[in-house]
Amino acid sequence: MARDRERERPEKRTARLDAPVETRRPLIRRPEMDSDTFGRFAETFARFMGTARFLLYMTAFVAIWLLWNWAVPAAYQWDAYPFIFLTLMLSLQASYAAPLILLAQNRQEDRDRVIAEQDRQANSRAHADMEFLAREMASLRMALGEVATRDYVRSELRSLLGELEEMDRRGRDRLEGDDPDREWDG
Repeated sequence: MARDRERERPEKRTARLDAPVETRRPLIRRPEMDSDTFGRFAETFARFMGTARFLLYMTAFVAIWLLWNWAVPAAYQWDAYPFIFLTLMLSLQASYAAPLILLAQNRQEDRDRVIAEQDRQANSRAHADMEFLAREMASLRMALGEVATRDYVRSELRSLLGELEEMDRRGRDRLEGDDPDREWDG
């Protein structure tokens, strides 16, 4: 009977929200690329684009392009119209550079977020440690209020030493017969 129920369950099941949906396989497989590798490339590219070297290379490229298309005979020019091909090349470069720079910025934001969270946790632990140490110091101060200090012990020992010296002096005086506490019989 239990086996019959188990066989019936899959047929009576309804679609659940937490179950993965079966997907069909695509006819053409998409190329798989490690996003971390592509991200590192984007960061390297964005880092290079933010250097003076890139600006010098780009300036030299544009200057050579302009000089070539102005100075050489029309038969050897590759951009005969007023630099439409140059505009196309620069637009193409910008259209690829912008998403790569944004990707690099997103990766940096993710790293910054992780570092900020680690800093927050470290600060939280340090704060808890400081509170613990402050409570410990307060309890030590309260306990020290009941403990004799060095100065107190020294003063007590000095007074005891003074009493012992006084008792010793009286004892010697009695032995010698010279008792200062006795009244003088003159």
